[in-house]
Amino acid sequence: MDLGIIGVGAITVICYLVAECVKAVGNINKWLPVICGAVGAALGIVGMFVMPDFPAHDVITAAAVGVVSGLAATGVNQIYKQFKGE
Repeated sequence: MDLGIIGVGAITVICYLVAECVKAVGNINKWLPVICGAVGAALGIVGMFVMPDFPAHDVITAAAVGVVSGLAATGVNQIYKQFKGE
């Protein structure tokens, strides 16, 4: 059973939660994509070592998967805001 895609989705969810925590602490919305990308890269590298089915097998690819997942969290937030009408 390939659980690697679940790990990528989990990175997106964790990055989204980190962004929500950062937004609750202070008003630094312009840095949220950078924060989500950095957290995603770190989680991607950790996921490569911890999860046997992770879709990346080298550090650069794992970081890239993490960055894309982290930035996807920012995109999910923007889609929600657009539908909500903010």
